[in-house]
Amino acid sequence: MNAPTVVIVPGWRNSGPAHWQSLWAARLPRVLRVEQDDWVSPLRAPWVARLGETILRAQGPVVVVAHSLGCIATAHLPPELAQRISGALLVAPADPERRGALADFAPVPYQRLPYRHILVASDNDPFCPVRLAGAYARAWGSEFVRLPGAGHINVDSGFGEWSLGLALLQSLGAEVAQPAAPAALHASAA
Repeated sequence: MNAPTVVIVPGWRNSGPAHWQSLWAARLPRVLRVEQDDWVSPLRAPWVARLGETILRAQGPVVVVAHSLGCIATAHLPPELAQRISGALLVAPADPERRGALADFAPVPYQRLPYRHILVASDNDPFCPVRLAGAYARAWGSEFVRLPGAGHINVDSGFGEWSLGLALLQSLGAEVAQPAAPAALHASAA
């Protein structure tokens, strides 16, 4: 069986070039990235539809890699699209019920997700209290990874390549190419 396609699902306002999602999109061998028409004023129906279209473009199974509002969009997928997912890494979920710009994504679905997934949250995320992330994890049936002091697990929190995230992604069956080794230093003859 072929390795699954990784589907990158950015959150509100997209993930910039230094964000770990963008770095992974450039590095991973089989990847599709969801592109939304409106990153600033997100609406649930078009966001979930675009995510669904991206999943359907993949050949075979997919592993979703979602950040922030991308996690909530993933949870809103209808069952016929969710069954195409073999695994998901859901990182720093958003709280649309307390953030006006994201209100169209409320209420957040609280039913079990039908695929293996890992929810990663920080104990000091300014956009989603860890207790709420834990409630999502319980409702969705997530493997829950709680990071101490990791903020929103983004560039502003000091996250670049994020090797722990890559290891978690690999545990979900995604193919993760190793970075090229630095060229060996050659000693000059004396």
